[in-house]
Amino acid sequence: MPRVLRIINRFNLGGPTHNAAYLTKYLPGDYETLLVGGSQEATEEGSHHILGGLGIEPMILPELQREVAPWRDRGAYNRIKKLIKEFKPDIVHTHAAKAGAVGRMAAADLGVKAIVHTFHGHVFHSYFGPVRTALYKNIERFLARRSSRIVAISEIQKSELVDEHRITTDEKVSVIPLGFDLTRFQTDQEAKRKLFRRVYGVSEDEIAVGIIGRLVPIKNHDLFLEVIARVSRKTGTKLRAFVVGDGEERERLLGRVNDLGMSQVQGPYFNGHGFGHGVNGKPMVAPATITFTSWIKEVDIVNAGVDIVMLTSLNEGTPVSLIEAQAANRPVISTRVGGIENVVLPDRTALLTASGDVDGLEAHLTRLVQDEALRRAIGQGGWEHVRDRFHYTRLVQDTDAMYRALLN
Repeated sequence: MPRVLRIINRFNLGGPTHNAAYLTKYLPGDYETLLVGGSQEATEEGSHHILGGLGIEPMILPELQREVAPWRDRGAYNRIKKLIKEFKPDIVHTHAAKAGAVGRMAAADLGVKAIVHTFHGHVFHSYFGPVRTALYKNIERFLARRSSRIVAISEIQKSELVDEHRITTDEKVSVIPLGFDLTRFQTDQEAKRKLFRRVYGVSEDEIAVGIIGRLVPIKNHDLFLEVIARVSRKTGTKLRAFVVGDGEERERLLGRVNDLGMSQVQGPYFNGHGFGHGVNGKPMVAPATITFTSWIKEVDIVNAGVDIVMLTSLNEGTPVSLIEAQAANRPVISTRVGGIENVVLPDRTALLTASGDVDGLEAHLTRLVQDEALRRAIGQGGWEHVRDRFHYTRLVQDTDAMYRALLN
């Protein structure tokens, strides 16, 4: 029975956790998997409900944290070496940068037969200055040489790793897109929509626009807020915007909303239990142009409730929020960065612009808020596009085939 030691940075909401969880749960029965992850960050919503729903009990390594800290990283490296000696894996498969660094080093030093790393994104542009970026590239090139296989989650990401940043060679990279169970985004949509809009006081003649993700600089929420302000002033359409997520940028973004002259209200109000029907038919949350909801685990209800989903990131791997938006048949507006063009169908399920193009995003949003038929047309092909392409069964089959090739 092949043994897999699967190591992930941390269990936060997002694609890496889903990826690791589905592979741990659904790989064929002749595999034995131990799932290990680092500590959750204080500003992030945890995803242990995803693991619990699949009956998975991960091992938590407090030493494994995202921020670089040599003394703590050395502790994580030693803990992982101890795990490898005890568990005796045939494969060590790491997910994301920090887990990939300490996990691959430990596995290589102990001579593990197959060492695999999945890039869920990368920090090779838009994160750091040129000196730090060059350092990280050199580290990843060194780690790639000690890896049996590198997994890219899109063809665009593979091209960036091989051709643009020269992290590794073409023959060492397998492209295996993420996989999810997306059926909940198609069930009870009308009831979910009524619930979301009742709680947040969104009337039928208002257009609700959502952006879902961490409140961090790489997501460029300033651009989203600027576009909402422009379109609200220009069109006169009743527009409501929902910032779903949390993070280090929250307080600064609240100030930015004030600078733009828009009304705002803050959450959280939605926790899966206390998200009710309001009091005496009134909304639980006072209506405002911008609503900061904090984290919402029930993103299927969010996607049912909004009319348009936006993304304004400077860099992306495979954005889960856009996969989920399409699964709910919601039209997408996004910057054209990273692996986004491998996730959406440009001009069919999504309208795209260059990174930072406020005029282009304004034009796209103006078109969609003013044209209900266009919103339906852009949204209606989403489910068909993502249903099989991003299903977890395909993820498991592709990974199983890669593992068996490495072991043989």
